[in-house]
Amino acid sequence: MKRFLLVTVGVAILFASCKNKDYTTFTHDPALYRQTVKKLNDIVLENNFPPMIASRNYVYANIAAYEVIAAGDKEHYQTLSGQIKHLSVTPQPEKDKHIDYPFASLLAFCTVGNAVTFPEGSMDEYVKQLKEKAEEAGMPSDVFESSVAYADTVAKHILKWSKGDHYAQTRSASKFSIKVEDGRWIPTPPMYAQALEPHWMEIRPMVLDSAAQIKAPLPPVYNMKDSSSPFCRAVMEVKLMGDNLTKEQKHIADFWDDNAFKLNVSGHVMYATKKFSPGGHWMNIVGIAAEKQKADFNTTVSVYAQASIALFDAFINCWYVKYKTNYVRPETVINKLVDQNWKPYIQTPPFPEYISGHATISAATAEVLTANFGEHVAFQDTSQLEFGIKSRSFSSFKEAAMEAGKSRVYGGIHYMNSCMVGTKSGEQIGKLIVDKLHMKSGQQLNAKR
Repeated sequence: MKRFLLVTVGVAILFASCKNKDYTTFTHDPALYRQTVKKLNDIVLENNFPPMIASRNYVYANIAAYEVIAAGDKEHYQTLSGQIKHLSVTPQPEKDKHIDYPFASLLAFCTVGNAVTFPEGSMDEYVKQLKEKAEEAGMPSDVFESSVAYADTVAKHILKWSKGDHYAQTRSASKFSIKVEDGRWIPTPPMYAQALEPHWMEIRPMVLDSAAQIKAPLPPVYNMKDSSSPFCRAVMEVKLMGDNLTKEQKHIADFWDDNAFKLNVSGHVMYATKKFSPGGHWMNIVGIAAEKQKADFNTTVSVYAQASIALFDAFINCWYVKYKTNYVRPETVINKLVDQNWKPYIQTPPFPEYISGHATISAATAEVLTANFGEHVAFQDTSQLEFGIKSRSFSSFKEAAMEAGKSRVYGGIHYMNSCMVGTKSGEQIGKLIVDKLHMKSGQQLNAKR
């Protein structure tokens, strides 16, 4: 409750600051876009969206906002239509209409965000406030009406496109078949939940040609009979590290835990706690980076859009590898063969181990942020303060991504190799997206010189 009170107060202050000023002071403020993304992030958190589904929520909303910006600022930005090969041409505004494109981008974001999340209408009150404050700030009625209309047109276009990504079909797809065999994944305590989203690799990617485009080597062969085998050494590394965690390592594990739904068990009492998912955490980092770099409104929207595309495709590729290899979690092996009472420091999520999802999506997003803002951008990640976890400081986005990957080993839920390979895959995905998506006008021409 305290977290939402702080967010509400922040929005109220931002809204109140627009009074008695030029309306663009309000609608063109990049802080307003960052706050709007955070609003969707909060809705995703409160309604327990799993990480990969959350990435879908973010990507379509941010692309809708970006397409509005690209339509209004052709001098600096290019549409994603034609670059994302299955995205048809976005409807363009009528020439005689006066549109406030930042305001329209906010509304398009909210309309799409509303449609891809639940419960229905979660952002309605927020949108109402946006519209009221724009009018109070002096936005002319013709600009207001044209902006609302164009936002609606673009949102409908993006939503129609989104329905072709195979998401609906995966809702009724067959369940994952669990086979209790050495080396294969099985549900883990305390939830013993079924495999999460085993068909996510069937979702249509944005930039990748297919879920399998980025290759990952096969993980070490299961072998606990030979103590010198790569697999046995990896298992014992996790146990030894978990048994001897330093205060710093525990903080790192907690900071990057990002468990969207953790089941806490105390005797016969069970209750859930929530945090941002890994993707939600990185959406927050995008906002922190954009603010630190003093990015203007259009740049802010552009970076969020590209980062959300990286998250989305990284999850698709990672889930392909996970369910292809169906690799066993450390907790399962340690409990069965080493110590039946051993528990990882953080809760093991309900899907196969290899490769690390957090390592993959973190590295992909870090590549996008680095391409947009630079290699050596120091920042403080304050994302976890609202959950009572102190902030961490980094010298670069890639350093943060590397730490995110290693945190899963400290947490006891991944082998080190899985995190290293995941980081490499994420880097490849991020670079591919940066190379293929020419979002700034003239970018493609300059890249060929």
